[in-house]
Order: sequence, then C-alpha cells, then structure tokens
Amino acid sequence: MPTIVHEFDWPDRVVVGTIGQPGSRTFYLQVRDGARIVSVALEKQQSALLAEKIDEMLDQLMSHTGNPFSIPTSTPVELVDNDPLDEPVAEEFRTGSMSLAWDPSTVQVVVEAYPLVEGEADEFDEAAPEPEDVLLVRMPVGTARAFAKRTREVVGAGRPLCPFCGEPIDEDGHTCALPGSP
Repeated sequence: MPTIVHEFDWPDRVVVGTIGQPGSRTFYLQVRDGARIVSVALEKQQSALLAEKIDEMLDQLMSHTGNPFSIPTSTPVELVDNDPLDEPVAEEFRTGSMSLAWDPSTVQVVVEAYPLVEGEADEFDEAAPEPEDVLLVRMPVGTARAFAKRTREVVGAGRPLCPFCGEPIDEDGHTCALPGSP
C-alpha cells in the first residue's frame, strides 16, 4: 500500500496544543489549510524538542551575514496564535520519528512526522516497510517562530516541577524522592 502523505505547503495554521488536564494531557501537532485539518499525537518531549530545534535553526540562519532570509528575532505579533485546537481532534497517528529541514528555495522550515512503529525493525533490515502515513509541513519563517513560541508555552503550562527533585507535582501533593526535602 502506498504511503499517504498529508502535505501542507503554506498552511493557514500549524500549532501544538493539548487535550486533557495537566498530568494526563495528550499533545497534538495540528495543521489546517482551509477546511482540511490533520492532527498527529506527540509526546511532550517531542513537542519541546521540536520547538527548541526550530528556534536553533532559525537563530543559525539569522546569523548569516545580512540575514538574507529575513528571519525574525522574535515572534511577529500578527502571527501569535493562542486559540485552542480545532475540534474535533481526529488523531491520524501517534508520532514516532520526526525530521526537521530548511528549504532555501521557498524560505521555509520543513517538518516531517512519521508514525510510531511497534517493535523496532532491525537496523540492518533494508526491507523495512514504508510508513502508512507521513505528515509533511512547510512553514514560513515567521510562522515557524510563532509555532516554536506557542509550543514552549504549551509544554510549560503543565504541572509545576518540584524544586528539589524536578519531578511534577500533582494537584493532590507530591512525595519528593530526595531525603530531607519537604
């Protein structure tokens, strides 16, 4: 069966958002172009790393002499998106691996998300099956900067961390793993 590629070249919206309460949230990468919406589930750590790597990429591109790609240093105010995910959220797949690239011909950040594969294939297995689905998103630099900012805020909006052990503190309390801490 051929791979279904959910491709968005100039999406109207691309965001990370969550469903659920802190401690049991599900993270989604959601892309919309007109009436077409695709949502893929992510881990919190994948979301945080994606935002970090996008910012690193943009900062590196911005450092080129004369900033030839007009990379913004901060999020353009007109691109701030604090709205919730578009409903209903229909998960296409749970993300396993992701890739991040730069397309200088269109001056866009390119994100690819691949489904989680149950039972990792042998690293020497050249006959690994093609993924059933792939999400391919191309976003302009301002949108990418806004995406990274929002994603960091969404990730940071979870449960507060214990200042002693760094573990999340639940609503009903926390038993710190470090001796001598409260």
